[in-house]
Amino acid sequence: MSTAAPPADWHRLDPRTVLVTALVVAGVVAGAAIPVTLGLTRWSSLPVAVLQVLAGALLVIGVAAGADRVRWHRTRYRIGTERVDLHTGLLLVKRRSLARSRIRTVDLTANLMLRLLGLVTVRIGTGEQGSESTLVLDPVTRAEGERLRLLLLERAATASPGVHREGELAVLDPRWIRYAPVSFVAPMLGGAAAGAVMQVSDWVGAQGQVIEWVGDRFRETSLLWTIIVLVLAALVAGVVGALGLWIEMWWNYRLEREAGGTLRVRRGLFTSRSISVEEARLRGVDLVEPLGVRLLGAARLDAITTGLAKDHEARNADHNTLLPAAPRTRADALAADVLREPDTPTGAALTPHPRAARGRRLRWSLAAVLAPVLILTLLGVLLTPVLLWIALGCAVVAVPVAVALARDAYRALGHALSGRYLVTRSGTVRRSTAALERAGVIGWTVKQSVFQRRAGLLSITATTAAGGGAYTAYDTDASEGLAFAADAVPGLLEPFLERSPKGA
Repeated sequence: MSTAAPPADWHRLDPRTVLVTALVVAGVVAGAAIPVTLGLTRWSSLPVAVLQVLAGALLVIGVAAGADRVRWHRTRYRIGTERVDLHTGLLLVKRRSLARSRIRTVDLTANLMLRLLGLVTVRIGTGEQGSESTLVLDPVTRAEGERLRLLLLERAATASPGVHREGELAVLDPRWIRYAPVSFVAPMLGGAAAGAVMQVSDWVGAQGQVIEWVGDRFRETSLLWTIIVLVLAALVAGVVGALGLWIEMWWNYRLEREAGGTLRVRRGLFTSRSISVEEARLRGVDLVEPLGVRLLGAARLDAITTGLAKDHEARNADHNTLLPAAPRTRADALAADVLREPDTPTGAALTPHPRAARGRRLRWSLAAVLAPVLILTLLGVLLTPVLLWIALGCAVVAVPVAVALARDAYRALGHALSGRYLVTRSGTVRRSTAALERAGVIGWTVKQSVFQRRAGLLSITATTAAGGGAYTAYDTDASEGLAFAADAVPGLLEPFLERSPKGA
């Protein structure tokens, strides 16, 4: 096999990728070494088990490093005038190519190890579905990554400067960390922490001892208080985890507008991330208020844009978030800056929806909580009276909560036209106020169930190629909703509207 260097216009990845792979695999092997060693001691002495694990670790690290050395040798990329090419593969060479005119994202990420070595992973994407629309260069030097980002996102300035500033638009305020514990991440991390303790103890064969130790601590405590204490402990662990996760994701946060009309978000403590959004592809913003965050008067700001990467890794990285949870007034002000508007569309006065929409939400909420209550009641009659008491407790607690959430969901409903944008708002556990550019609407979907028709309501959805693809005004007055859509995008819906005979 020839080992000749590639032509001058082709480039290789950084050769330190082999070192990175060896160190990463060594870390994984080290984490697994203790439980594996303890497991081997069941059949051999401790020194023999240690030697076996060490030999296996060296073999695994060597194989991984060797495989990555082959990958490095067989991977090359080229930035042409019209296309970006990536060739990789040993026996079956895989050649992939993207037209430069279709490239919408060039994002840079670097975990702690890559940062220490001055390397980054570059993701070049068209924003379309599937891995074939993304080229990954992992890794290259940070200087090369920045060069590629500027080169591939180079565009003629398309947005007028307006009255809004260029350069820095937002930077991290450490006080925003107070919103991390009230997110839905905290209880999930608490449950994950409890599960991790049980899993690790099972690996080392000590799960029984852990359960026995916990039982000894609460031997003199009632079952109810034991459950309360354990839940509180899990919540405390979740809060600590949520704080740590927030710091890792949002430390060093900075949003800036670059020359040529590109918004760039940079963030991350250990793993740094750089995400670019072309203003020419921006179709609006979405002000998102999860319930806990909203109760503290805060919201986060997401971009509604075409061409953002939609692969698995991007979806798990808050890829479209322009601002983490921050005071609502700050989020509204940033929305105006991002959209180059004198007044923020997300703060526009919204048209409320008919009272019939409130009745629908009350019925849905009560049905959702009363269905399990009725099942418990039936089982209590057939099996044991204990279930009747449980059903009563569930009803006492859940019904007021359901009513409160339904009323809140109704108050959230609204729609409006604000300059170049149509605005829709809905949700209670996750309230969303979406300001979508009217020029970005490519169609309307009108839905009206039998029950909505009887109540004089309908739901109308603006479809777009940006963001989530659909933004809905739920349970509007039928005539008002259709008029809203007709006014938002003149000429698009009129052919389908029923018109009264002339002179009627």
